[in-house]
Amino acid sequence: MADELRQVFSTRPSPFSLNISHVIISRSDVRCDALLFVFQELINRHLITMAQIDHSENPDVPSEVDSYHSLFPLEAVPPPNRMQKTSNFNYITSCYKAVNSKDDLPYCLRRIHALVFSYDFHAGAETMFSRHFNDPAADSYFTKRKWGQHEPPPPRQHAGLLPESLIWAYIVQLSSALRTIHTAGLACRVMDPSKILITGKTRLRLNCVGVFDVLTFDNSQTNHLALMPQYQQADLVSLGKVVLALACNSLAGIQRENLQKAMELVSINYSSDLKNLILYLLTEQSRLRSVNDIMPMIGARFYTQLDASQMRNDVIEEDLAKEVQNGRLFRLLAKLGTINERPEFQKDPTWSETGDRYLLKLFRDHLFHQVTEAGTPWIDLSHIVSCLNKLDAGVPEKISLVSRDEKSVLVVTYSDLKRCFDSTFQELHGAASGSL
Repeated sequence: MADELRQVFSTRPSPFSLNISHVIISRSDVRCDALLFVFQELINRHLITMAQIDHSENPDVPSEVDSYHSLFPLEAVPPPNRMQKTSNFNYITSCYKAVNSKDDLPYCLRRIHALVFSYDFHAGAETMFSRHFNDPAADSYFTKRKWGQHEPPPPRQHAGLLPESLIWAYIVQLSSALRTIHTAGLACRVMDPSKILITGKTRLRLNCVGVFDVLTFDNSQTNHLALMPQYQQADLVSLGKVVLALACNSLAGIQRENLQKAMELVSINYSSDLKNLILYLLTEQSRLRSVNDIMPMIGARFYTQLDASQMRNDVIEEDLAKEVQNGRLFRLLAKLGTINERPEFQKDPTWSETGDRYLLKLFRDHLFHQVTEAGTPWIDLSHIVSCLNKLDAGVPEKISLVSRDEKSVLVVTYSDLKRCFDSTFQELHGAASGSL
């Protein structure tokens, strides 16, 4: 077995790289903690998406590239005299977040110094390498420790190994990605921990897909799909290497001299299904293999991942329902802001102080500017939300609006205010669109 694995690793170097992210929510999770994590994650992603640099301090970063602007380095930018080729593509590369001026959305730009590839941008994503393989102590576990017949590797909990459930979560996502790519008659060609992105807790995404297809394109070749079966088989070998590295929690585990140790470690600490999956992916077969072949080894674990995904969707859907209400109230306030205290409209400086607009001004004071009997500001967010909801629904409930000099009291219904609100905003909108 060890000799066969050595042959695979010596004759088939991996041309792949990956970037992945993952999220697992179990039934035992405390809901408040889960929601807090989601909110913090969303805030962090927003801050990263909005990040910009000072170009005076970063003259090497261009201000624009084609239709992209606001470039922000996603990787450390070395000085020009230290630019080095990457081990994956054998070219000098750099990576940036940028905003497309055509749709105003952020993208990830991967620059091969001569080419630029544009990908979806996932704020806060980290590579599998940085999350799981950036600890030198883990590699020394394989390079320095000697295992004999009477000294087996320590159990998983003492060796700092990953939970098997996490590894299977990765396998399901990576194999699903390969299945989609291979079904389309294509190959991934970048299955490597440095090019697998992780967002959230366990959500994986493949990065740099398509780069090798461009870099190795041969215009003299008539059938460009002839090598796809070979590339697809290499994808499976690369997947096996990633899984073995995860099981060992070290990239040193997939080096040729450590293969026997690595498989012993897998045999002792993990299920036979995981061991068999790794052997199937890394061992030469007499026939072409398919990613579908590993489905029986995944077995019922697939339902565990499906259930976790559905539970997370339920949490997100419930939170989305709340945000829909927040968005509705924000739109009401935004429309109200375009009406109140408008300096001039249609050359009438008193426009916002007369007619329906005066009622809306008093309503704004009713929302935000009430005071207590002692003259101090009375602030009650529930009052604001309640009044806005009643305005949006146009309920027949009556409301007393008091002028600022307290000499006038107007009694109107929310339905009257809604009519005034809608007609006034339509007047403004019509003028803005040129229909008036």
